[in-house]
Amino acid sequence: MTANQTADLAVKAHALHSMSEDAGNRPAASAPALAVADGRIVALGDAVESWIGEETTVLDLDGAIIPALTDAHAHPIMSLSMARGADLSACRSLDDVAEALRREAEGRDPEDWVLGWGLDPNLFVETGITNAVLHTALGAGRKSYVTLFDAHSAITSAAALELAGVTTGRTWPSGAEIVADDSGQPTGHLLEFEAMDVVQDVMPVQPLEEKVAGLHALLAAMAARGIGEIHVMDMNEPNIVDLLTAAEAHAPLPVKLRISPWCTPAMSDAECAELVEKQKLHGQRWRVGGVKFFIDGTVEGGTAWLETPDSKGESTTSVWGGIEAYAARVRALNEAGVPTATHAIGERGIREVAETLAALPDTGTQHRIEHIESVGRDVIELMGRAGIAASMQPTHCTHYTRADGSDDWSQRLGEDRAKRAWCTRDVLDAGAILALGSDYPVAPYDALAIMADAQLRRPVEDAGADPILPEQGLTAAEALAGYTTGPHRAIGEDGGYLAVGAPASFAVLDVDPLAVEAEALGSARVLLTVSDGHITHRA
Repeated sequence: MTANQTADLAVKAHALHSMSEDAGNRPAASAPALAVADGRIVALGDAVESWIGEETTVLDLDGAIIPALTDAHAHPIMSLSMARGADLSACRSLDDVAEALRREAEGRDPEDWVLGWGLDPNLFVETGITNAVLHTALGAGRKSYVTLFDAHSAITSAAALELAGVTTGRTWPSGAEIVADDSGQPTGHLLEFEAMDVVQDVMPVQPLEEKVAGLHALLAAMAARGIGEIHVMDMNEPNIVDLLTAAEAHAPLPVKLRISPWCTPAMSDAECAELVEKQKLHGQRWRVGGVKFFIDGTVEGGTAWLETPDSKGESTTSVWGGIEAYAARVRALNEAGVPTATHAIGERGIREVAETLAALPDTGTQHRIEHIESVGRDVIELMGRAGIAASMQPTHCTHYTRADGSDDWSQRLGEDRAKRAWCTRDVLDAGAILALGSDYPVAPYDALAIMADAQLRRPVEDAGADPILPEQGLTAAEALAGYTTGPHRAIGEDGGYLAVGAPASFAVLDVDPLAVEAEALGSARVLLTVSDGHITHRA
């Protein structure tokens, strides 16, 4: 053995799943091991022993080696400002919400804002969404702001509205709305980003140091669940480059970030051209990649784009007012070789986006559709034929809808459309690329639990819950591919597997994800996470 054959790190385990289609890169079952040098995998299987030298760190772990997981859709940077205050995601009644907000307010200066996030709109099915719960808990004179789970809407108090200069309802061409009652008085319900910005603009700004610490803590927690990379679906944080630069000056980011800035209907030609230039921006462990669009909003907010109105007569229009302006922007980016990701929730929005992407000239640029909550099989088959990737979040289905159709999402869509909920099996059967993600902080980021939910079609932690369209469930191998090779294919890149010469990004679980029941995967421990050769988590 010569000096240049010495590995920096060698990991031995009881199983290894390379997720590589090249059988030559799969180690023999007798030697589930890999060796790392200079951030790359230099050996797999029996060949690992020849790379072990005096300076090699050798870890012998009782677990299974898999590629590091990639969350194909999350908002870790946006979450720094949005996921502040009381976590309301576990609240099961408005009384629970009120009590959580009171606890959050305890000991605070009466002039301080009280914040919360993760509020489930299903709690308002009988009453309608208003700020009444804020006033009950804290009083109308206390400045308070709570983001609903979908991150597309919020409720805010009368005091906060007054500070923002809001005295009546307001609408925007995109469908955003400061909701008012029949008398014209604002209800405190803010629909979509323009309306939310009105109040957010008068809220306290977080210090840079606080954001840096928060980002590192969040990414370290994600690395502890086996995540090595995130497709970040926004670049809206003010001074985001300064934040990332400061974060990397503090320490290497525990998780790599691929960040997609938004293209909105309000942007000028010059601003859209700048999106192409932004593709050059990068740091040590982050880069700008692709552009994010919204064709519609959310079903629960009544801002999705459906073929026919929902049960409340809502969700009838696009954020863009139609399709041509959106299509023109996508065509320009496709010509420039910039991948796009389009948020599309309602079945008409998904269809219009799929038809637009399918009609693009072939420039070798990979495009994808985000969410795809309910749509006909014919549209999914079009995506398969056209090579359009599907980026989906299984826990949007398992956490926020119910098999009996009693949830707000199902009630709004009606039985027929609810039967087409998050059809991940149909996506794979159509030959389309499937990438899985969390949409954190809309839903928890735990990738192992999400992969378990994708198989079970119910919350892994709730064995008594009825599965939602169980025929759309994935196999264990398909779920793992959705978090490894799938996200890379969804952006037109090669990766997400273990092979000699590939980046040394992998995780070791205390269970074999392809051999255990989904319930065991959901509660599995991550023993080790390595990203580009650097240990980012060790249990």
